[in-house]
Amino acid sequence: MSTGEGSQATRTRRKVGKRKAKRNPQADMSLVEHLQELRTRVVRALIAIALGTVLGFIWYQQSFGPIPSLGDILRGPYCSLPDYYRADLSNDGECRLIATAPFEMFMLRLKVGALAGIVFSSPVWLWQIWGFVAPGMLKNERRISMIFLSIAVALFVLGTVIAYWVISIGLEVLLSMGRDVQITALSGALYFKFLLNSLVIFGISFEVPLFVVALNMVGVLHYEAVKGKRRFIMMTLFVLAAIVTPGQDMVGMTVLGGALSLLVELSFQFMRFNDKRRKVHRPEWMDVDDDESTPLDADSSYVGPSGSVGASGPIGPSGPVASSGSIYGSGSVQSSGPIAAPSGIGKPSSTKEGTSSLQDRSDFDDVI
Repeated sequence: MSTGEGSQATRTRRKVGKRKAKRNPQADMSLVEHLQELRTRVVRALIAIALGTVLGFIWYQQSFGPIPSLGDILRGPYCSLPDYYRADLSNDGECRLIATAPFEMFMLRLKVGALAGIVFSSPVWLWQIWGFVAPGMLKNERRISMIFLSIAVALFVLGTVIAYWVISIGLEVLLSMGRDVQITALSGALYFKFLLNSLVIFGISFEVPLFVVALNMVGVLHYEAVKGKRRFIMMTLFVLAAIVTPGQDMVGMTVLGGALSLLVELSFQFMRFNDKRRKVHRPEWMDVDDDESTPLDADSSYVGPSGSVGASGPIGPSGPVASSGSIYGSGSVQSSGPIAAPSGIGKPSSTKEGTSSLQDRSDFDDVI
């Protein structure tokens, strides 16, 4: 093989090895390789957030064609109020927020740009998180996680949209309380803090029904435990809405409490359907505690006592047992003759004769 052919084969083997390494699931990696993979994905996510922050910083004051600037979008609820609700401190009559510190405008623009960067880069860092976690899941777990993640993003966006619509109404209610005595000139720091808190709180609050559904799917919370406590749960939701709503205005807490009540009721209906579906495949004895007993229910498949067993026929006498052959050979066993009676024991001889004969037969001399 020539040198050129050898180098080409080496490059081919390297490419194949790289493809195999990419296809290798992360579940087969060592702990060090997992940490290296985590570091790589964190760096990618941070780079995406940094680029998104730069884009948000530029977009804060710069519009792109028909898209208004980010600052104009955020101050929209405040500027949509009638002129007699807010102070006009500009010479051209344009709606503007005020700044009360030298670095307030820069820091506010940087904070808003950073939050916008997190939102813009969310597809990237969410994908990095998913790429790190998904290899350790089963196929069914991946499908359920994707569904939950999609619903969570949709609910968060829905909450922020409703919050943006509610803020303009809430501001009108709050600023009209004493407009005959005073006029409002909001600073950028206070207004954006109020606005962003409202958006985040509404978005997170809309995740509560999804959390309830998740508890039901893992078997922690069942419909039977909540079906009789709806009034208490709804009242608790309205109390929480009154506590977490920025400004504690009546419109915001009412809308948030009503929206949460509706979504939680939908989650309860899902729980009822899911529990009913599980009982088809789940026997009742699996839901009983270990120290309890289940009653014996009548079963249609019960088999009654069997009938009497009929008497069998008479057993005939057995035939004669044939004699077996000889153990050592074939043929019939020869019958032995009659056993002779033992002969009688004779009377002993006289004492003298017995003594003499005993002395004659003894051998005590050798012993002496």
